Amino acid sequence: MNIPFLDLITPHRELEEELVDIFRRCLRTASFVGGEQVQGFEQEFAQFCETKYCVAVNSGTDALRFALIAAGIGPGDEVITVPNTFIATTEAISQTGASIAFVDIDEKTYNMDPNRLEDYLKKRFKVRGSRLEANTKHATRNSGLSFKTNASHLAPNGSFSRKSQVASGKGSELTYSINSSNPMNSRNPRNKPQPRAVLPVHLYGQPADMDSILEIANKYGLIVIEDACQAHGALYYSSKDERWKKAGSMGLAAAFSFYPGKNLGACGEGGAVTTNDETIAQKIRMLRDHGQAKKYYHDFEGYNGRLDAIQCGFLRIKLKHLSDWNEKRRHNASLYTQLLNTAAPQHSSTATPQHCSTVITPYVPSWAKPVFHLYIIRTQKRDELQKYLSENGINTALHYPIPLHLQNAYKNSSLVNGNYPITEKVSQEILSLPMFPGLTSEQIEFVSSKIKEFYSSFSLEP
Repeated sequence: MNIPFLDLITPHRELEEELVDIFRRCLRTASFVGGEQVQGFEQEFAQFCETKYCVAVNSGTDALRFALIAAGIGPGDEVITVPNTFIATTEAISQTGASIAFVDIDEKTYNMDPNRLEDYLKKRFKVRGSRLEANTKHATRNSGLSFKTNASHLAPNGSFSRKSQVASGKGSELTYSINSSNPMNSRNPRNKPQPRAVLPVHLYGQPADMDSILEIANKYGLIVIEDACQAHGALYYSSKDERWKKAGSMGLAAAFSFYPGKNLGACGEGGAVTTNDETIAQKIRMLRDHGQAKKYYHDFEGYNGRLDAIQCGFLRIKLKHLSDWNEKRRHNASLYTQLLNTAAPQHSSTATPQHCSTVITPYVPSWAKPVFHLYIIRTQKRDELQKYLSENGINTALHYPIPLHLQNAYKNSSLVNGNYPITEKVSQEILSLPMFPGLTSEQIEFVSSKIKEFYSSFSLEP
């Protein structure tokens, strides 16, 4: 049996006539840039994300960069994110002229750890007080308790500055700032960049602990921009608001990617920003279109960052199927976990994710409904297992094998191995199994059986 890591052929065959019809309509009306398809997709995706506005752009990277610029982030600012993500997250920060700061992740969710965020900000703002304890009102939800700015060089006369958003929620290893070598980042070296924003990543389709992050950000006067590039349709239960919220609806703005392999993928590049702030939305519309709100009247230098009408038309067709596709991913993830945890030993530690006797399966908090863009397992024999699965026709991948702070792109940052021990540990153990809506029970059972077969010759304890 040959099992692909991702099947992009079958869904496009199933939707072929509808997709081709979109192309014919655009071809026959010469509607290639802007117009009905773009506006229609923006309205429909905003409704899906439960936000007031959506602005379609050229890529997820553009979405992140434009959201940061529109929020007033630029030279002299510091944006806090995680080293366990794709480099587009940090590229977007550097390309605004701001500096990058990392905090380590929560080992169970692989997302930003609010406690480490709080610790870092206490040090940066020299706030007195001891480390967050589990019995404080700021304890994170994984603890088990109930519960200026200088605009970038492309901003119009600094008018992207705004007051910090009102937020709510809760709460290290050494944490450093990276002053990008980007020429935009030409601040006075004696003036250390100041924290201005937090950029949590909803990695693998699982939402970060947004109540906690938003409360901490509000406490220190920071804005929050969500990286939702892998989380189309993921749900987070807000204890403060006592309801489920969509990823991309909780921060000042959020970025989505429509790269073909995403849960909602274009037939090429694509991205979008969602927000409830009209001013942010309008600024991003101008940023994507050379700084103009009216043709040939440019308020500032912008970018060529539009998403074309054909791709928007394709996305409108696919958006109708997204909720069903996400449910199929959840079902597939549940079956994987059930099979891999069969006869698993019991563990008393609440800090340990679910185990097979040889692998760790994804941890899903009670306050999250992930969409499983990726299904990640962890094992100390990751490379050997990946090789064995490949020999048996099972394609897998690594997301991500080298943490960002150890990438050559940031070799001048003074960051070294050991700065973020959880991210570094996880990067050596993660393995992405095949995951897509059309994955069959038979295929999942085959993958799971081969994983158990691989370990049958070992007598390992988790």
